Amino acid sequence: EVQLQASGGGLVQAGGSLRLSCAASGFSFDDYAIAWFRQAPGKEREGVVCISSSDGSTNYADSVKGRFTISNDNAKNTAVLQMNSLKPEDTAVYYCAAAYGPCTDYPLVNSYEYDYWGQGTQVTVSS
Repeated sequence: EVQLQASGGGLVQAGGSLRLSCAASGFSFDDYAIAWFRQAPGKEREGVVCISSSDGSTNYADSVKGRFTISNDNAKNTAVLQMNSLKPEDTAVYYCAAAYGPCTDYPLVNSYEYDYWGQGTQVTVSS
């Protein structure tokens, strides 16, 4: 059974940091792109970042470049999103997702192309 378990959300003040984890099971993690998406109330789902598990290459949305960092622990089948310098506009439910192949095959705007999804974790940044 394929599972993506997202965790690590919470409430933080603007300028603070949070660390999200996405634990994967049931598929060959090394062959997949792992991405984080977010959705704020009343807004469309937005792609945040993708990492290719095969070579560690990444693709960040402009809105988070320089503040967010994604990494993979392939031995633990876990992707970690370190979020620094958080802003109130980062408030959203964050989802991790997986798709077969490298991130270059899956633009962040095409969330529908991702095969597997986690359950989401709430991130709230207060001003």
